[in-house]
Amino acid sequence: MANIAVIDYDMGNLHSACKGLALAGATPTITDVVADLEAADALVLPGDGAFDPAMRHLREKGLIEPIKREIAAGKPFLGICLGLQLLFDGSDEGVEPGLGLIAGRIRKFKKEPAIAIPHMGWNQLTLTQPHCPLWRGVADGDWVYFVHSYYAEPSDPAVNAATTTHGSQTVTAAIARDNIMAMQYHPEKSAPAGLVMLANFVALVNAQTPAAVG
Repeated sequence: MANIAVIDYDMGNLHSACKGLALAGATPTITDVVADLEAADALVLPGDGAFDPAMRHLREKGLIEPIKREIAAGKPFLGICLGLQLLFDGSDEGVEPGLGLIAGRIRKFKKEPAIAIPHMGWNQLTLTQPHCPLWRGVADGDWVYFVHSYYAEPSDPAVNAATTTHGSQTVTAAIARDNIMAMQYHPEKSAPAGLVMLANFVALVNAQTPAAVG
């Protein structure tokens, strides 16, 4: 089974992500130890909360460069919620630089009379990369669960794997580029579609992991 390091940086409930990954057939381990990240078959960065404290926690734990190094080496990576936003250059929510792995910036929803901010609840996906491996068994229009006030605005819209519409605003719901995948919504709270997505990620990791010998 895929050995997945769930990165612990004191931002949000990591156990729900672990439960979802375990249901999908992985062996998840919550850790902030660099050696565990290096030994894992894949990395998952979940998270809830604000951008600046998250980046400070990653830096204080000495995790920024190891995360970048493992991703650069081709290790599968999945960001969830705040874990998607941290991939970008920065956020209108704060002043800290992000990981800078995806060009673009995090923006706040514009106020509209008929919508709530934060965007909290079930919304439908429009799959903009229909052949993304995360979407195997997922249909255009499937419902997933969001909790966010900010959204990603990639410099290259082609990085968007899915979008969603809140009020009149169509925004990034998921991104995918090479071995980097991330979801603004919570797949572990988005059954049944979300669990299919997690299972697809685990299957992708298993396909890249050499079988044990002996």
